[in-house]
Amino acid sequence: MKRTLIHNAFIVNEGQCKQGSLVIENGRIAEVLTDGKPLSAPCDTTVDATGCYLLPGIIDDHVHFRDPGLTHKADILTESRAAAAGGVTSIMDMPNTNPQTTTLQALAEKQELLAEKCIVNHACYFGATNDNYTDFASLDPHRVCGVKLFMGSSTGNMLVDRVESLQRIFGGTDLLIATHCEDTSIIQQNAEKYGKRFTKRADIPVMKHSAIRSVGACYASSHLATELAKEAGARLHILHISTDRELTLLSQLPLSEKKITAEVCIAHLIFCQPDYRRLGTRIKCNPAVKKVTHMHALQNAVNNDLIDVIATDHAPHLLAEKEGGCLTAMSGMPMIQFSLVSMLDLVDQGVFTIEKVVQKMCHAPADLFAINNRGYIREGYHADLVLVRPQSPWTVTTDCILSKCGWSPLEGKSFNWKVEKTYVNGREVYDGSQVDEAYRGDALRFR
Repeated sequence: MKRTLIHNAFIVNEGQCKQGSLVIENGRIAEVLTDGKPLSAPCDTTVDATGCYLLPGIIDDHVHFRDPGLTHKADILTESRAAAAGGVTSIMDMPNTNPQTTTLQALAEKQELLAEKCIVNHACYFGATNDNYTDFASLDPHRVCGVKLFMGSSTGNMLVDRVESLQRIFGGTDLLIATHCEDTSIIQQNAEKYGKRFTKRADIPVMKHSAIRSVGACYASSHLATELAKEAGARLHILHISTDRELTLLSQLPLSEKKITAEVCIAHLIFCQPDYRRLGTRIKCNPAVKKVTHMHALQNAVNNDLIDVIATDHAPHLLAEKEGGCLTAMSGMPMIQFSLVSMLDLVDQGVFTIEKVVQKMCHAPADLFAINNRGYIREGYHADLVLVRPQSPWTVTTDCILSKCGWSPLEGKSFNWKVEKTYVNGREVYDGSQVDEAYRGDALRFR
């Protein structure tokens, strides 16, 4: 059996950074060689990782790969290609496609598409509607990562807005319920108010997006979700927390003791209100990028463990679809290819440690979703790994963007970290310049 030695890296794992080496054999981590542990047998291939950091592969619990039905802007192959180039080795895809993943047949078809086209490991959510809670009992908890619930209108028109439906959803499954929390009535009231202020314009300026999709709209919906979850004893995962007020709903208990958990997305950790002047609708997303005080509060909440997971909400649109303002420009941005380097940039700025980045992007998603044998550098685990090199400056340009939409809000941004290699199940799927598009990742399995 072929053995590959990744030699002399700084291995970041479980809160520590140790110099050492690692052996890949038969798709698994066969040996972790730190603290003077010797190699047990010769290896067929050696990768000199001197000066590099070896991390578990990134697990992104929140992506929109747009497949099926919206493939003019993205598809599973193109976006998993971008994921691999960014060090992301596992993804969980959202249900607001065409058709929506809200029936058992659509779920089976989405799973088949992922198996056929996805370069990295994969799973998908089942989308909740006002009426499909009776299907929850038929979902395989070992294959479905959770139920996605839109408690506010967003891309895809999957709003669940009836109280009795929400109660049935929260009381109808032991699966994790992942929520998009924004109160639609508050959003509509805010939009009407600002529409009256800008009657002479075709649209409301994007600078007002965070005032329309306001702190109050986020908090009201997140508060309702936590109350429903507590009443039902449900597992709640609040997606893309964007405000300091929502943090008051969260706990610093160890992750293993939490039934209510939270995710923050890259955009809300690196962008804030003044960036609208520079980037306009390129950073328009739901929930909105907000004031700098919220960005700093979210960064602190990652460090103090109020927030459990960092993800992307990778949501590609064509640039033509991003034209307009608050009412007409589509919400969402492609982030997956540059998510890890963006967090490592915050490491350089002193916002996070590299150990904290690994905890929130690798370990915590694996633990939260109970993913079998992934998310850690441990002997016997699947060899999902990313090798990154510091002090290797480069700049994001359009010609390096692998998402089908062909743009990024990070164009022109320079990074000091570079992804050198990505391994999925022991297979080198990215070599620093090219993605192996022939490889297909595994379906994730949940305990």
